[in-house]
Amino acid sequence: MPPVTTASLPQSTGAQTTSWSRLFALAKPEAGILAIATVALLAGSALSLVGPQGVRVLTDAVSQPNGREVLKTTVAQMMVLFVLVGVFGFLRSWLYTLAGERVVARLRRDLYSRIIDQEIGFFDAQRTGELLNRLSSDTNVIQTGVTVNISMGLRFAVTALGSLGILIWTSWKLTLVMLAVVPFVAIGAMLFARRVRALSKTTQDALAAASAVAEETLGNIRTVRSFAREEFETARYAAKVNNAFEMGRRLALTYGTFQGAMGFAGFGAVALVLWFGGNEVIDGTMSLGDLNSFMLYTIVLGFTLGALSSLYADFNRALGASTRVFELMDREPVGETRGGERPANVAGRIVLENVDFAYPTRLDAPVMKRMNLVLEPGKILALVGPSGSGKSTVAGLVARFYDPQGGALTLDGKDLRTLDTHWLREQIGTVSQEPVLFACSIEENIRYGRMQASHDEVVAAARAANAHTFIEQFPEGYATLVGERGVRLSGGQKQRIAIARAILRDPRILVLDEATSALDSESEHLVQEALERLMVGRTVLVIAHRLSTVRDADTVAVVDAGHVIEAGRHDELVARDGAYKRLVERQFA
Repeated sequence: MPPVTTASLPQSTGAQTTSWSRLFALAKPEAGILAIATVALLAGSALSLVGPQGVRVLTDAVSQPNGREVLKTTVAQMMVLFVLVGVFGFLRSWLYTLAGERVVARLRRDLYSRIIDQEIGFFDAQRTGELLNRLSSDTNVIQTGVTVNISMGLRFAVTALGSLGILIWTSWKLTLVMLAVVPFVAIGAMLFARRVRALSKTTQDALAAASAVAEETLGNIRTVRSFAREEFETARYAAKVNNAFEMGRRLALTYGTFQGAMGFAGFGAVALVLWFGGNEVIDGTMSLGDLNSFMLYTIVLGFTLGALSSLYADFNRALGASTRVFELMDREPVGETRGGERPANVAGRIVLENVDFAYPTRLDAPVMKRMNLVLEPGKILALVGPSGSGKSTVAGLVARFYDPQGGALTLDGKDLRTLDTHWLREQIGTVSQEPVLFACSIEENIRYGRMQASHDEVVAAARAANAHTFIEQFPEGYATLVGERGVRLSGGQKQRIAIARAILRDPRILVLDEATSALDSESEHLVQEALERLMVGRTVLVIAHRLSTVRDADTVAVVDAGHVIEAGRHDELVARDGAYKRLVERQFA
């Protein structure tokens, strides 16, 4: 087996270019909805441009003999116009928002699927809170960027172009005066967007760090409370929030500066238009109605240009958020073999030959050095030794959570890397010292071992795990909710549910990671009895700190400093007067 040196750290493969086209491609499946919404947008924008013409007609009608009749007709036409603008506005807003919700739902599903497919080493290096922030905050920013902002951008672009065309048609001279400020606005918008993109990415990262602290603290609230560290954790979270606030403050200052500058430029343009236009009205070369409508179109154009500048900044925020999302979407999991071999029969013989291993996040700290170990089918192998000697690491390698950097690891003579990882893990059942239960019912937790199992099969597994009696004592029986991580159950109850889950799975290989060490005597007796039923006929790896749990093992292997220093049956090892005997004497002493 060739050495494996690839670290299981977050990394991306292939082209990591986050482009506008890729960002907008997220909305491609909603093309039909967006097309209808765009038609409504164009119709509504076009009709809204007619409004200032009504003001022109009304202004000029005041001095005409039939002014009242013109006023009545024009106002009625404008009311019909505004109704149509409202209908098209409703369609545009509803359909673009609907498309946005569909985009973000699909993006979150795809991103979650991609994250959950990553190897264990990835999660060793990533904080859960940061990943949750990618799923929530970043996807929300992207949703707004690729749907609602597209709607507003198109609407403002159509309005701006239409207004500019009418302004040129009304008075090309005044239009040139008004457009004198556009170059300054364009340059300012580009600088503003660049600044916003950088600050937005930093702000999102700071928020992710705060979310990570909150997730960690709330997930371990009992530990926080038992050590009376509420104030410490509050201060730690506050520091992260303050960091995010500082980034947000800079972002707000940037927004304020830009809006102030754009406001000055816009009103300056209006003042210039009033000066030159007023002189033309006085000179009789332009009517008062034309000037009024020109002013309205100028205000509309100024508003839309300012809005487009802000939208450009929002697009850059979405681009910054999508960079992190696409990094996760593009990342290929390391060490996950999908579509590999799936042998029809599994004897369960596992061999570790000269295995070298260090965790991907700590490659400079080897955990195993030329480890040799054999798990025989239908036999029990117990690993003992001091903490940090590599016992639990063996279980992680057997389940192929990690790949060794050197040596060979095989199941029935086949390299684990040639086997389908999903199939491999279906052959393994694990009962750990602190079993993890999900915040659902007892029956759902047991059925997690085999999702298609019937209720009768779940009950049979619970009986074999000595769990049926206490489950039936709950008012809701198997429908009883266990709470987050099973907090509503005792340690012995959680352990027996975990054993029932393993029994229902019916694995060929069983890993017991100190499954009884945290229990009282009565619970230990019930759990041990259930484990003895579960171990029959399987390849069993027992990771033990308490030597009383390994007396009946077929082989006891003493692990120290990453390799096996002794192996044999309990009585044989005690008689050798070696490392195992010293462990026994130390424990009983």
